[in-house]
Amino acid sequence: MSTRHLLLGLLARGPHHGYELKRAHDDALPSAKPLAFGQVYATIGRLERDGLIEPAGSDQASGPERVSYRLTGAGRTELAQWLEAVETPAPHLGGALLEKVVVALLAADRQTATQYLVRQRAAHMARMRELTQIRQAATSVNEAAAADYTITHLDADLRWMQQTVSRVDALDKEIRS
Repeated sequence: MSTRHLLLGLLARGPHHGYELKRAHDDALPSAKPLAFGQVYATIGRLERDGLIEPAGSDQASGPERVSYRLTGAGRTELAQWLEAVETPAPHLGGALLEKVVVALLAADRQTATQYLVRQRAAHMARMRELTQIRQAATSVNEAAAADYTITHLDADLRWMQQTVSRVDALDKEIRS
């Protein structure tokens, strides 16, 4: 996730201060990793430094002064360019699961690699069951879509693990040759 662009998107709806931006993030993406206040304020500082946002006023109704920010023309342009850009699909082949299988083969043996895949499969299945319950109990389309997204990715991992279990012997021979 790009915190920079997320905050620009939230500010596209109008001026907000840091606390409002965090709350808007949490409301819009309830299933996402929560933003820390420090991350919000550090990003605001960089956005202002880069000329993408500017102060729009301040309020001190109750508590410390809160500065609201709004997008600049440059901020709107950057946001539009980011929204138009297509994300690069899986830039690297493999990933943490493959790395662990290969290291298990290098450092131990086929049985260790296979046992890892079996344990990982069980963890993925447990998480999929949790997410299925979350999806079924979802009170918003956002929550259901987030669960579906993760379930789909976990399902792809499960298919990969099944294929890899059947290839452990061949993979071991290839790595050791």
